[in-house]
Amino acid sequence: MGEFEVVVGAGSLRSAGDGAVTLPHRWTADGVSVRTEFTGAHLLHLSAAGCVLNDLYREAVALGIELAGVRVTASGGFDPADWSSTGIRYAVELDSAAPAAALTRLLQQVDEVAEIPRTLRAGAPVHRVDLGG
Repeated sequence: MGEFEVVVGAGSLRSAGDGAVTLPHRWTADGVSVRTEFTGAHLLHLSAAGCVLNDLYREAVALGIELAGVRVTASGGFDPADWSSTGIRYAVELDSAAPAAALTRLLQQVDEVAEIPRTLRAGAPVHRVDLGG
């Protein structure tokens, strides 16, 4: 099966045109751009990428790092035999005047604390529930 890629961007690294949509974002005035397709695989990867982007802004504030822009690309595949994920990879681009060592520390911290990637790494039970009687 092919790769299911998503791209989220904010600030100076927002995407424009080519199917990008903009969503409101608490950390940036102009919102976040999202480029993806609407499939379950893409939405799974979008949750990881969006969480990383949010946490980069949150943790940057805590570390005193100013971010002019962030772009996170997440992708992965699915095994066609049982449609299980083959894993999610993500890459980060940062636009910042902060020293490289500070940005490396930021990336490491976010990789440790980002809630969606942490949940996916640990595994999370998912159960269907019946509505009503």
